[in-house]
Amino acid sequence: MANVTVTAQFMLNTGELVSMSGTLAEGTESELQTSTTYSTSATSLGQFANGKVLTQIVQPPTAPNGIAYAYIERRGAIICALPVSIAGVQSEPCMMPFSVQLQAGDTLQVLANTATNRTFAYSVITGSNVHAIFSGTPSGAGNTDLTHILSGQSIGQSLTGQSIRQHFATSVDGSKLSSGGVLCLNDRGLPVGGCSAVNPINLQGKFNSLGGYAVNLNFVARVTTSS
Repeated sequence: MANVTVTAQFMLNTGELVSMSGTLAEGTESELQTSTTYSTSATSLGQFANGKVLTQIVQPPTAPNGIAYAYIERRGAIICALPVSIAGVQSEPCMMPFSVQLQAGDTLQVLANTATNRTFAYSVITGSNVHAIFSGTPSGAGNTDLTHILSGQSIGQSLTGQSIRQHFATSVDGSKLSSGGVLCLNDRGLPVGGCSAVNPINLQGKFNSLGGYAVNLNFVARVTTSS
């Protein structure tokens, strides 16, 4: 696993642009801080812009082999899941899921992919504006049930009673994905919704509203691979 340059750019309600840049290890979730080219020192996003509001994504978190997922973390929780991209590929501007007023201590967390990393990442936003990210790593033919990246819980345990309003998924597995992405299965094992997966090496991952569904206890987000 290599160390690679990861970047992101955001606009604030004050008209300032926040340039984020750092050298991070692939395959390991890390904090992306402000670029030292445009700030006196590398600092956390919340410390740099405490009290200001993120209003636009100029460049989503970007790395040479793509990003599995990215989010703004506050006191151990995901307050805003973010779209992701690969260097040189941005199909169209990405909207902020909602305007985030930053607090000191807020951090931008990213997981940069390796070229062969099989991590499947599924980012969701509910109708109540709850943000969550689920992931799993298929290792061969069979089923992989995704779990919350922070709590380790299933989607049913994490979001019971919520409805998925927007979501996107990333995976390098491509044709190995038997269902083309992730399916949410109910307590009888039947699909109630789902999301196709994009290969972050080839295409930008961004939120969409297709395949939304209501979540109840004992539901699982499942990925099935052929090899």
